[in-house]
Amino acid sequence: MPIPDRPTDPSSDPIPAAALDWALFCDVDGTLLHIAETPDAVRVSARLRRALGRMAERLDGAVALISGRRIDDLDRLFAPLHLPSAGLHGLERRDGAGRLHRLADAAEMEPLRPVLRDFAAARPGVMLEDKGATLALHYRGDPARATEAREAVERLTAGRLDRLRVLDGKMVIEIKPRIAHKGEAIAAFLREPPFRRRRPVFLGDDVTDEDGFRVVNDLGGVTVRVGADGRTQASHRLAGVDAVLVWLEGLPAALTAKAREQQG
Repeated sequence: MPIPDRPTDPSSDPIPAAALDWALFCDVDGTLLHIAETPDAVRVSARLRRALGRMAERLDGAVALISGRRIDDLDRLFAPLHLPSAGLHGLERRDGAGRLHRLADAAEMEPLRPVLRDFAAARPGVMLEDKGATLALHYRGDPARATEAREAVERLTAGRLDRLRVLDGKMVIEIKPRIAHKGEAIAAFLREPPFRRRRPVFLGDDVTDEDGFRVVNDLGGVTVRVGADGRTQASHRLAGVDAVLVWLEGLPAALTAKAREQQG
């Protein structure tokens, strides 16, 4: 199926066809990896590493991870792959040349950190993930705590929303500085080699990826929401993490066929 000239109905399930000029950007948790009970419990299969490595080779290095995780965590998970990456929703970014760009430090979170730590410690099933420059309050271990967790974060961030942004994701509430988001990270990659002058393609699964979808749509790219739930700005959908892997594995052959077609 050819890539549409404009976004299609996001409730449909078309898969964009391969193109030689893609720059591929992938969210991690919920997109490339199944979400686990805790952030440290996820596993990256050798099959996924191979698929990403082949895509990076086929697209001349224009493949990047766009995640709420820290870049150090991404490197640990995906080793020996060492891909260009944006971590902490764009607050840190390693470009295609390996240079690290940081937009925030942990100071903005200092007043919030001890309060949220105590909140989580007093509630079994709730966990605070401290990423330094961002904080994530997980309640996957006790979904009934959702409203209580949201209210606690709202009270804590009241009066700070000119500087902080609250993202309500899949059984997690993330707090981050407003100075960056995933869409801005993707735009920054596209100003630099090997991504420059390529058509962006972004895969994501959650509300935290909607900034990326918006920017990529504005740039005439292709956006893919993973999973059937949630309203989205994405122009396409894939059913889930397993479907993403199958799709990635098929792309190198599709790209090769496309190249032969254009040469022939």
